[in-house]
Amino acid sequence: MPTKTEPIKSIEFVSATPKRQHEFETITPLGISLPSLQAFGMRISFQIFYENSEALAICYNQRIEQSSADYLVFVHDDVWLDDYHTPTRVNEALKCYDVAGVAGNMQRAKLQPSWAFLDTKGTWDNENNLSAAVAHGWHPFGNLGRTWKSPADCKLLDGVFLAANRKQLLSKNVRFDPQFRFHFYDLDFCRSATQKGLKLGTWPIALTHVSGGNFGPAWREVSKLYFKKWGD
Repeated sequence: MPTKTEPIKSIEFVSATPKRQHEFETITPLGISLPSLQAFGMRISFQIFYENSEALAICYNQRIEQSSADYLVFVHDDVWLDDYHTPTRVNEALKCYDVAGVAGNMQRAKLQPSWAFLDTKGTWDNENNLSAAVAHGWHPFGNLGRTWKSPADCKLLDGVFLAANRKQLLSKNVRFDPQFRFHFYDLDFCRSATQKGLKLGTWPIALTHVSGGNFGPAWREVSKLYFKKWGD
């Protein structure tokens, strides 16, 4: 845990949004939340891809390669950051893990299409395998619902909030795969990171996610690409 003599590492929050800058800053949960982190000063920076139509992987990989920050946080624009001390939590998490999230699975089953689901029908995995504490709702401090053990070593993490040690990603040549524009980019990234020997896990970071996830026909179609790539 960081102490008063141990400064927070430099952290860059990265997000891609279809909104214009003014809309992002005044309408989106993330845009409204980010100013609360400015008390941490120059150690915290933001890289927002406005009016974005590219795959998330393209935006995220650019920051892995071009950022000067020690740590990167890849986060969706429909997330309320409910903890003013989020940078401190990220600093704590990345002292234990190379990649950290707020929701994940400690195991991975064959043909598993989600950190939480065992199949494309939405069958939940055994709760003993899950690690998460994520609220949902249209406003900050939403309904927390079910929670599971966190922190925990994981094999899969949800892409809603992913913190990573940038130098470790560079040294191990871990990147996001652009063929997964929005769906499955997170699972693919986690498997690539694990394959390269990086350590993944969850950490208790308070946030509220507006979306409950989109598991429709497009998601099921992309699952075929994912399974084809990984052979399971």
